[in-house]
Amino acid sequence: MKITASMVKELREMTGAGMMDCKKALNAVDGDMDKAVEFLRENGMAKAAKKAGRIAAEGICMIAGDDKKAAVVEVNSETDFVAKNEKFRNYVKTVAEQALNTKAADIESFLAEKSEAEPDKTVEEALKGQIAVIGENLKIRRFAQVEEPDGFVAGYTHMDGKICVLVDVQTDVINDEIREMGKNVAMQAAALRPVYTSDKEVDPAYIAQETEVLTAAAKNEKPNAPEKVITGIVKGRLNKELKEICLLDQIYVKAEDGKQSVKQYVDSVAKANGAHITIKKFVRFETGEGLEKKNEDFAAEVAAQAQAAK
Repeated sequence: MKITASMVKELREMTGAGMMDCKKALNAVDGDMDKAVEFLRENGMAKAAKKAGRIAAEGICMIAGDDKKAAVVEVNSETDFVAKNEKFRNYVKTVAEQALNTKAADIESFLAEKSEAEPDKTVEEALKGQIAVIGENLKIRRFAQVEEPDGFVAGYTHMDGKICVLVDVQTDVINDEIREMGKNVAMQAAALRPVYTSDKEVDPAYIAQETEVLTAAAKNEKPNAPEKVITGIVKGRLNKELKEICLLDQIYVKAEDGKQSVKQYVDSVAKANGAHITIKKFVRFETGEGLEKKNEDFAAEVAAQAQAAK
């Protein structure tokens, strides 16, 4: 069968694959469109394995769900360009919706379960299909769920998916002011990168290690100081550290006096509305956080590709 330009165009629009790849696929299956799609998928999966070694540290985080139950996911791509692509963002939306309903306890189990968007595939197989279509290594890095039947889940997305935060708010009163408080606490977490909700969550091993380090530093600074003075210095510095890493102990960024803590802000809203409010926990995802970033010179990359083609 003669392969026409319109056939190539149609296949390209269906799959998002390159023009030459579409032409090759159509030739291989004698113009059968359905078989050509399958050919590209199979071929794409083979290519996906080769792409798996590339660093995927860009991408987006996305939230799905409502104010009673929500999920957040991080899906990585190699470039920010792909992260802004509508096809990629639509795919991440399906991953977030699956994360909302999953019973998986970890990312390995999540990848192994059946895809809701493509029931004949696992989540991992559907991911490989997207790698074939988009042409970059992609990775579903992590997901988390937050559910609160006795209150609500506040969500906040920053910089179009660069950072996503979910805050678990337990409250016996729900109104616009309390919802606004939840959003403000989520924005606080996005901006100031807390590690814990409160100092009650801090690992005792971390406290012990920091105390040891701070004590050694204080003794070096004041070698002749009494033990009582050293203890006071260490306690003060440790408390300062904890206020920086514990959400409720941080200085509330919108505080007019610059002194009100997040907990004091939450308590003030609770008092004004006759409510009992507890910030139980939060989840904060920042795209690419802790991952090695790809940092290559574009001209050098083109030259390397040209050299490899020789």
